[in-house]
Amino acid sequence: MEILLSLAIALFAGLMLSRVAKLLGLPAVTAYLVAGIFIGPFCLGRLGVQGVGFSTGLLEDMGIISDVALGFIAFAIGNEFRLSQLKSIGRQATIIGILQAVITTVVVDIALIGLHFIIPDKFPLSAAIIMGAIAAATAPAATLMVVRQYKSKGPVTDVLLPVVALDDAVGLVLFSISFGIARALEESVSVLAIIVEPIAEVVLSVGLGAVMGYVFTYFERFFHSRSKRLAMSVAFVFLTVGISMIEFEIGGIALRFSPLLACMMLGTIFCNICDFSEQLMDRLDRWTAPIFILFFVISGAELDLTVLTDLIIVLVGVVYIIFRCIGKYFGASFSAKLAKSSKTIQKYLGITLWPQAGVALGMAITVGKAMGGSIAIIVANLTLFSVLIYELVGPYLTKIALTKAGEIDKEGKVSERTQNIETQNTVNQ
Repeated sequence: MEILLSLAIALFAGLMLSRVAKLLGLPAVTAYLVAGIFIGPFCLGRLGVQGVGFSTGLLEDMGIISDVALGFIAFAIGNEFRLSQLKSIGRQATIIGILQAVITTVVVDIALIGLHFIIPDKFPLSAAIIMGAIAAATAPAATLMVVRQYKSKGPVTDVLLPVVALDDAVGLVLFSISFGIARALEESVSVLAIIVEPIAEVVLSVGLGAVMGYVFTYFERFFHSRSKRLAMSVAFVFLTVGISMIEFEIGGIALRFSPLLACMMLGTIFCNICDFSEQLMDRLDRWTAPIFILFFVISGAELDLTVLTDLIIVLVGVVYIIFRCIGKYFGASFSAKLAKSSKTIQKYLGITLWPQAGVALGMAITVGKAMGGSIAIIVANLTLFSVLIYELVGPYLTKIALTKAGEIDKEGKVSERTQNIETQNTVNQ
């Protein structure tokens, strides 16, 4: 009963605050995150009243909702990899996606390693190297929601979603390499594992997603009802997320899947070989709306506000945020210029890559499980601090960048109610 009450409160709080956000010109994503903070463990959750707020224990029980939501978000992003679109933007998206991630990691590494030499006792070298790799990751969920809310269309939007998808794939490889180097500085680790594990994770994830995509499309054709096809889509996203959580070890090499990459590949294969994928994806977008709202409200509730009390974390966090933004902006601009993209893409794409959340937190959790100790605590707190700032500010900056690029109507989105009234008036005339 407590979970159902809390979920209802979460949906209600997120929706009501989104109305306030609209009046202030803020994206709905920001409203959902603020609603999560408001009903989370540091506000209403502290009251301990059943069904009113989220306690820490209750948030752990709701982890499955976040996993499922990320699966659907990745599946939707996979839909952006249609071959018809990739023929025109594939080359520039690939160049930008890979190069800007590498540049960001290098820029943040230089800044944080320099900071390590200034305060070596407070900020270890291993933590600096790990945070440099985490900097490459972006937040596909927040970016996708802003694009959808404002119905953004144009060259920046066309390149943005494929770049975000590639960015996270490259980020996983960079993280695994950097994490391996950091562990080698702290403890004895296998060089083979450092090389093989990141490559294996990407290959296994893409392979799983491809297989599931072909199987999904095969079974989807047995049904002609829209509702049953929708149910089959939901089932395969659930199945792919579930399988992606399996981890195993062979010869001392830890093998795992990335749910994000697997579900992206699932969506990519499906949208390219299924002739009715566009209509189905549109229906799925509507069905998943409440899940996405819950995902962001829960994400807001999970933000740990206690990290703001540690001055060292705040200091290092500010340096990390500034140099990550510099790396993303100039990395995207330089790589877009190299890919011969338009001036608009060169100028505004980097800002849309600033949001950071789930993937970065997942990397921090991996550090905690594998290393532990003070390094893991520093990495976790720095990631939490940066996510707190990025999640609250990032979506708004993404909206501004896309508006400046001329891809969001300044008048805003017209509601369905207004459209229906206008349509009816036209018919009556």
